[in-house]
Amino acid sequence: VQLQASRGGLVQAGGSLRLSCAASGRTLSSYVMSWFRQAPGKEREFVVCISRSAGRTYHADSVKGRFTISRDNAKNTVYLQMNSLKPEDTAVYYCAAARGLYPLLNQYDYDYWGQGTLVTVSS
Repeated sequence: VQLQASRGGLVQAGGSLRLSCAASGRTLSSYVMSWFRQAPGKEREFVVCISRSAGRTYHADSVKGRFTISRDNAKNTVYLQMNSLKPEDTAVYYCAAARGLYPLLNQYDYDYWGQGTLVTVSS
């Protein structure tokens, strides 16, 4: 499956941004989906995960209450709604798909990755 993330952007602190990740080649409903991020000089970290049916989500503590993941399997697309953005949210964001069992928090459990999109939050 190929994953294509939407363009990120520059947002002021406290603002919002929505990312999307469109899949092609396979039906997205077959996969657990997540977003990861990698800040400059840091390792890639887990952000949020959603089950195949979209019935369950799991958030990293750092984004709980601010970020929401959703999916539209009919459109083969996953979304990341980011609210109350902080400068520390600045990173390259990646969507990822996994064949394993929800939840999956380790990047090495994921089979397919999007190209990454830069989100910059200014203070």
